[in-house]
Parts: sequence; structure tokens; C-alpha cells
Amino acid sequence: MDIETVKERAAPRAFSPKDDMPEEYRKAATRMIQFHANSEIMGAYLERPFIRQAPSLDRKLAFSAKVQDEIGHGQLLYRAAESLGIKTREEMLEELATGDGKFLNCFHYPMEEWVETPMIGFFVDGAAMRRQATLKRSSWEPYAHAMDKVCFEEGFHVKHGEDILRELATGSRAERERLQEAFETWWPRIIQFFGPTDDKSTHHDFASEVGLKQLSNDELRNAFLNAYIPKAEKYGLEIPEEPRIRKRDDGTYRVVEDDLDWDEFFTVAKNDYEGSHVQIGKRHDTQEAVEWVRTVLDEHEQTSMGTAPAAAD
Repeated sequence: MDIETVKERAAPRAFSPKDDMPEEYRKAATRMIQFHANSEIMGAYLERPFIRQAPSLDRKLAFSAKVQDEIGHGQLLYRAAESLGIKTREEMLEELATGDGKFLNCFHYPMEEWVETPMIGFFVDGAAMRRQATLKRSSWEPYAHAMDKVCFEEGFHVKHGEDILRELATGSRAERERLQEAFETWWPRIIQFFGPTDDKSTHHDFASEVGLKQLSNDELRNAFLNAYIPKAEKYGLEIPEEPRIRKRDDGTYRVVEDDLDWDEFFTVAKNDYEGSHVQIGKRHDTQEAVEWVRTVLDEHEQTSMGTAPAAAD
């Protein structure tokens, strides 16, 4: 199948591993899905410390379940990427540990206080749901199929984040003040979650033409603002003066994109931000620490090959 045929046939879940896809499509889809899988893993690393730091047993259990979900999402997505035949799961995990694998901007920054957790659990996960719901119509069927499960579980994550936000927003004056400070810090990062503006995006046009993506970065960003500015205000959060948010005549919102620090964004995107090295280092150390487990399993698999009982006819 040549690339023009792919563009003509592009539709939700149109292609699967049984199709002879052109290399250009397979590479673009691998890049996109690998980025998504990396982001699920690194998001789990950011939230993992709050299993211990959570203020109650219920919160600890919920964070433990959420981190487990995110790791599971990453594994599902690595398998969906692997089905394209460009990279193996092991290669993608190795790239993440060595700093060659890219992941979402929000997961490069440290999250140190409990009051910051709804910034990820409600706002970032809410932004993710905006994007991921559209990916259930991706043209690569294994990716779209994985998103069925991912979106189902992410919906619970957003509700969990909103519950924490509600608790803090109705707490003491000190809690409300710290919540506002966290919101002001994270708000620009959250708006940049969807990636560069359409005129600076290098991958959108092709991904859209072959059906991998359904909406542009700017379309997703505006949809998020329309949904989440009212929700932020509902919980007493004041929208920061920068970046400037403009309300259109029809009641929808847009951000003044020049107010956002795009230089920092592209530094983060290249894994060159100071916090990037810290986050990637945690992943590298963990991968090294469990290398012996993979070695033992590989050796067991090799020695047991051909020794299993024959299957029944």
C-alpha cells in the first residue's frame, strides 16, 4: 500500500498489522504511540511518591491504583507501537531510560507537595482525556483499541483528581492559598500540554492526513479551555493574568499564545530541561535496578524452550 492509498482509505481503525503499511506511516505511528506510552510511564513516576505521602489510607490506596493503571497503560501502548514493526518494546524502554525517548512536557517538572496533586490528577488528566477520546478513532486499530481501556480508566483518574481539588478548595485558608499558588505555577504548563501551536507543529499535517490524529493541537487546547476554565472558577481558583485568556463573543475562550514560554517548552521537548534529567534519571536507575529480573526471565525462557508439553490436537 502506498502513502496516497493510505490517505484515501484513512478512517477510524482502518489499518491493522495484517495490512502492508508503508514505512512512512509505520514510523509516524510508532513515534506518536511511543511518545504516548513514555508519557504514561513518566506520569506514574511523578505521582508514585504520593502513595506514601497521601494524607489518608483511602488516598494511598487510590494513588496506588492510579500508578498501577498508568504503568499498565504504558505497557498496552508499547505493544500497540511494537505491532508496527519498527521498534521492540525493549528498545523503546531503553530509549526512555537513556534520555532518547520523548514524553509530555508536564511530566518533566517536579511535583513536591500534596497540594499539587490535582494539577496532574484533574487538570492534566482532564486535558489528556480531551486528546485520548479522539484517539479512539485513530486509523491504527491496535492504538485505538488500547485507548478504549485507557479512556475508561482515565475517567476515574479525573474524578479522583477532582475529589482532591474539592477537598483542598473547601479546606482551610492556608490550603486554599497554597492551592492557588500551585495552580498559578502549573497553569501555563497545562495549557502547553497539547503541544506547539499548529503553525509550529511539524507532525500534525501528516498524522491528520493518514488518520492517526483527529484534531489539531490548537483545537484540543481551545476545547480544554472552554471546559476547564469554568471548572477552575467553580472551585474558587483565579485564572492567572499571564498567559492572557480572551473570551470570544460566543462565550468560548482562547489563550494569547505569545504569552507562553515556548522557548522553555521546546527545551523540555528535547529533554534538555534541568528537571528532565532528574525525571529520566529516576527511570534509568529503576531500569538498572531490575535488570537482573529481566536477565533471569530471559535465561529461563531460553532454557525452557522446547521442553513444554505438546499442545493437544
